[in-house]
Amino acid sequence: MGNSLPEYKSFFLPAPVGGSQPWVGDVMPYFEDGTFYIYYLKDGGDSYNHSIFLATSKDLADFTEHPGPILEAAPGRDFWMGTGSVLKVGEKYYLFYTAHNASPKFEFDEVIRVAEGTSPTSFKKREDWMLTPPAFLGQRIDFRDPQGYYDPASDTIALTVTASHQNTAKALKFTVSGNLKSTVCDGFIFTNDKERCGDFWNLECTDTFRLGETYYLTYSAQNDALWYAMSDRPYGPYGEPRRLDGKLFYSAKHVESPDGAWMVGWARRSADSWGGNLMARKLCRKDNGDLYLMPVDAVPERFQTPAPLSCGQNVTVTGGNARAYVPALACRGSFMIKGQFRFDGHGSFGLAFDATGEPGDTAYLSIDPSASRIRLTRGRKTVAEIAAELDTGRDYAFSYIQEGTLGLFTVNAAASLTVRVPSTESLTLRLFARAGTAVFSNLHALTPSKSATL
Repeated sequence: MGNSLPEYKSFFLPAPVGGSQPWVGDVMPYFEDGTFYIYYLKDGGDSYNHSIFLATSKDLADFTEHPGPILEAAPGRDFWMGTGSVLKVGEKYYLFYTAHNASPKFEFDEVIRVAEGTSPTSFKKREDWMLTPPAFLGQRIDFRDPQGYYDPASDTIALTVTASHQNTAKALKFTVSGNLKSTVCDGFIFTNDKERCGDFWNLECTDTFRLGETYYLTYSAQNDALWYAMSDRPYGPYGEPRRLDGKLFYSAKHVESPDGAWMVGWARRSADSWGGNLMARKLCRKDNGDLYLMPVDAVPERFQTPAPLSCGQNVTVTGGNARAYVPALACRGSFMIKGQFRFDGHGSFGLAFDATGEPGDTAYLSIDPSASRIRLTRGRKTVAEIAAELDTGRDYAFSYIQEGTLGLFTVNAAASLTVRVPSTESLTLRLFARAGTAVFSNLHALTPSKSATL
């Protein structure tokens, strides 16, 4: 690989346009006949106001970018495009999407529209169909992100839409006939609990699905993280929501194939940015119904070439009031480190990513069993975190995969956290511990090919 920066392969980015890098925004995954179709709002490059573009994949690890927009924003009702969903009804494909224009000449800022096609790669907007906010919402601004599910037995489409009502974020359900000629509003299926979860402006990119005997609702809380709630019935009522990943993994929706269930979203460039890399995750369910995310199978399988660890395969790090460090590897490009860890103490431990040698620039992936948290911090700022019930004195398997500045940390069958590191040009990975002893064992560092540089 030399001194060049790695290309994003598993964590897809559109090709640069005119020297600038476009980004992946809200996604709409669809699966058919062995192919994943990942429609997404493209930010920048050759995209006009978040037009919808397409990448396809057989395994959610290698992606093919399709040229040109699948559906394009345009002056007028579709001045900006928002996310939606794709489904097949008979021999037709419907792409429901959000049309946004805040001009006072339109009664509503946001409405739901649809495009129709005879294949998943070609759609034409239908000018004869539009869904507008019901009068009882009492607002004209937040009405978006249609997610559709077709039931051939009743020839109806269940369409969920995220909206705001009385300054509270909610999700609505509509029943639409398969020929789109009739639409009935079924009412609210979910209301955000401000006191318990936070006062979110909107619950974006809602999705509802069934795994096992449990029904789930997922959503991305505005400027927060990916959440899920459970129910024993379709469309609720739902139990207490909880986060599925930290703030850096956003707008993810579920898609199923014969090999399992997946969540596909985008990974932020920073905690406050919009758009980033496409990221897919394996969606796993515990016996009690709780969900957790794992890497897509084909991603860790890519890492086959061993790389030397300066700390060896087994290392113990003991820290007091200040962190103690043990260097693990100097890396450039894509790599994976995996093994087991165990911690005894009341502090924290984990991985430190040092790009400049300045303490304020170091990113810390901190595992804190006493607080039941895994955190990514830069300086004194928490960038992302996820709840994780981890016992002291117990061994856990873990993996960390990095491609470019984007990383994925996973504790098997417990939790995972999306990570952004400071740099890819020259990065030192260190193991650390504070107020306790961390034992790392059976460590392995791997690269995707013999040409990768560590």
